Amino acid sequence: MNKSASRSPSQETLNVQLHTSPYLRPSASVEVIMRNVVYALLPICMFSVYQFGISVLALVIVCVGACLLTEHFVCLCSSKPSTTNDWSVVITGLLLALTLPPGFPLWMAAVASIVGVAVGKLFFGGLGYNVMNPALVGRAFAQAAFTVPMTTWVPYLSENRFTEFIPSSLTLPFLRPIPTADWVAENAIDGFAGATPLALMKFEQVPTDSIQMLLGTTAGSSGETSALLILLCGAYLVMRRMMNWRITASVLLTAAATSGAFYLLNPEIYPDPLFTLCSGGLMLGAVFMATDMVASPVTPWGIWIYGAFIGFVTVIIRLFGGLPEGVMYAILLANAASPLISAATQPKIYGAVKRKGGQ
Repeated sequence: MNKSASRSPSQETLNVQLHTSPYLRPSASVEVIMRNVVYALLPICMFSVYQFGISVLALVIVCVGACLLTEHFVCLCSSKPSTTNDWSVVITGLLLALTLPPGFPLWMAAVASIVGVAVGKLFFGGLGYNVMNPALVGRAFAQAAFTVPMTTWVPYLSENRFTEFIPSSLTLPFLRPIPTADWVAENAIDGFAGATPLALMKFEQVPTDSIQMLLGTTAGSSGETSALLILLCGAYLVMRRMMNWRITASVLLTAAATSGAFYLLNPEIYPDPLFTLCSGGLMLGAVFMATDMVASPVTPWGIWIYGAFIGFVTVIIRLFGGLPEGVMYAILLANAASPLISAATQPKIYGAVKRKGGQ
């Protein structure tokens, strides 16, 4: 008779596996989350190419390529495995390209990409250690170093956008961007004023129809014109549970409330809340940049405070600052304050008793 068959259940050898915590594991890895963020950004990139043509396509390719090469080169120099396969650096390149003007010189875009990745990310140790959003670090550098190209706008839906580059895009390094006055005169559609809705409102008190800003039929940075498309792409990430919607909601609600208060005080000078939400880079920043998992707080109350800070500072800079836009500076300041916000909003440990008198 088979001896194993005669064993009682208590004599059976059990294969027990012991593991340490955490026992709850996320269903998606970093690579999967980052890849889905890239998927969410692609429709915005395609719409931008449709609006402004091959110059934006080249801008996206240059920014993403420069970001990838920078991260790979730094990893090689530090004798570490390349980290370009986690898709995070691709997101940096896409976001940076979408925040730049369509006719931004390509060599300047490459320099901004290098600074964004090297200084904004790898200097602090790479993904998971960066203090600020790398794409906004690159854009802040471009804003300081290349002021005129960063405030030069071109018309949307020009006739030759798929066959001709915007002249300033192909400017050689260390030369002034080629003047685009003749190109604008030949390609501008009726009503093009040579400025973004924010600039028109701030400096000339000329409002822009909210429907135009929702649909994206205005001038502006490459990927900030269509607020509706950005919201839809963000909704994809929310449904996949790959984005914290509370941050976006806090930013937008605070910005609407702050601008609404000033609008009630003097509607002839200050824009209405809908204009504030749909104009400039607020929607792109609230959905894809403020929600950076590394540079944002993790505590429940900290998330709302962080988003409210961004929304409030954005509106204050727009209304009272020297520049028409303030989203970039608001997010960078909030990134810097994120550790303090997290530390100040730590939830109370269940069962813990507060000691008195230092005992």
